[in-house]
Amino acid sequence: MAKVLMKGNEALAEAAVMAGCKHFFGYPITPQTELAAYMAKKMPKIGGVYLQAESEIAAINMVLGAAAAGKRAMTSSSSPGISLKSEGISYIAGSDLPAVIVNVQRGGPGLGGIQPSQADYWQATRATGHGDFHLLVYAPSTVQEMMDLVTLAFDNADKYRMPVMILSDGMLGQMMEPVEVKQPESSAPVEKPWAACGHGNKRPHNVINSLYLTPQSLEALVKERFKKYETIKKEEQKADEYLTDDADYIIVAYGASSRISRTAVNLARKEGIKAGLIRPITLWPYPDMYIEKHISHAKAFLCVEMSMGQMVDDVRLCVNGRKPVAFYGRTGGIIPSPDEVLSELRKLAGGKY
Repeated sequence: MAKVLMKGNEALAEAAVMAGCKHFFGYPITPQTELAAYMAKKMPKIGGVYLQAESEIAAINMVLGAAAAGKRAMTSSSSPGISLKSEGISYIAGSDLPAVIVNVQRGGPGLGGIQPSQADYWQATRATGHGDFHLLVYAPSTVQEMMDLVTLAFDNADKYRMPVMILSDGMLGQMMEPVEVKQPESSAPVEKPWAACGHGNKRPHNVINSLYLTPQSLEALVKERFKKYETIKKEEQKADEYLTDDADYIIVAYGASSRISRTAVNLARKEGIKAGLIRPITLWPYPDMYIEKHISHAKAFLCVEMSMGQMVDDVRLCVNGRKPVAFYGRTGGIIPSPDEVLSELRKLAGGKY
């Protein structure tokens, strides 16, 4: 199949269209604006709806409305914009609605900068909004994977009736790579019997709601939701491994950082340092089973991030003190270099951690 040169943000948009998304609501912010611009051009041609809302808050609540009607709906933003959407994301989770949210991360806190970052990991996996809930979070590392994960995100949003986030960053959103554009095989259900989309007097009214004034009712619903989360933890963990079978030192990195780390692994191998890489694809549920199986032979782990250290907390939870866990990160929009990561591997191999 012929490949097409596409920018990451555009690949996300085209994949969403191919996955059956005809409802996009957003607000422009660098470095994800190309995604919204692509949707603005594409949606009218396929009979879909593109609406640039007056704010990020309005956009996420439009997603809620479209999802409640049973439509595949999507929004995208970048770090500060996701913060504004957090209340609406919590409402979507509390209403058990499927939706896809894209975050093309930039440096922070505050307005920060427009360069790539991975400092929204905690937000995506720990505190996307108020209350007891989780998002399924996917982290692509190539433009091809950005395209491939979109259908999975929509399908699992429908399967589990929950919001799903694709956590990218400015580097991946802005870079161009050749991709195979192919019609995905979607497992999306044809009918959504819970949707509030008109009933024609053929069924009872469907009510989409996240307000429960009786605490016992709310507790029962939240506990039922967490049973679903346990199923997701067992069935949806995804990660990619590179040269881990005999590795003494295993880097754990996702997204753009994993690309740099893979090069560092190759450089380390040339020096006789047996390094490997675990690349989480799901950030929630965290793919702890992939780390667990290497605890016995790995001498140490190195977490590499474009932040001051966020995912490293999950790596340490997985390792649970059984082996050393080191960290290396750059922040403020700076991307670590392969040589910098190689230097950290040399420290590990020399017993300097």
